[in-house]
Amino acid sequence: MRRTKRYRLEGDKNPLFHIYETVSFWKTFKNTVVIEISRFTPTARLKNALYRRLLRMNIGEGSALAYKVVPDIMFPEHIVIGTNTIIGYNTTILAHEYLTDEYRIGSVVIGDNVMIGANCTVLPGIEIGDGAIVSAMTLVNRDVPAGAFAGGNPMVIKPVSTKS
Repeated sequence: MRRTKRYRLEGDKNPLFHIYETVSFWKTFKNTVVIEISRFTPTARLKNALYRRLLRMNIGEGSALAYKVVPDIMFPEHIVIGTNTIIGYNTTILAHEYLTDEYRIGSVVIGDNVMIGANCTVLPGIEIGDGAIVSAMTLVNRDVPAGAFAGGNPMVIKPVSTKS
C-alpha cells in the first residue's frame, strides 16, 4: 500500500477544480517555471541546484535527472533522491494525486544507486530501495525493494540474485 495522506473536500467539490484551495497558485506557478526551465537544462549540476534551492527537493550528490524529467509541480519538497541515482528521459515523479472526491499527498523516496529508465511514472507514497532498477515505461505503483528489478504495467518485481 502506498503511503499517502488523504484529504476529502466537503460537498460536491471536485478537488482538481478547487486546486488553489489546497496549494498556493504562486507556489505552483513558481514551481512550474523552475521545472520547465530545468527540463531543458543540459547539465545535471545546474538542474540539481535549481531543484534544491528553489523547489526544496532533496537530491543526493552525483544523481542526475535526464532531459525532460518532471518532478511534482505542486509538492516537489516531498521528493527525496539518493546519491548516484539516474532518472531517465521524460520520467514523471508525482507526490500528489487528485481524484473526483479527494486528493492525496505522499512522499517519494528513491534510494542510492537507483536506475529509473525512460518514460516512467512514479506515483505518490512510493519507496524505491538502494540499487534497484526500474525498466523504461514502468508505472511504479508500489514499493520496489532494494536491489530488485521492476518493469512493466502492471509492474512486476523480480529480486536480483547475488549468487554467481
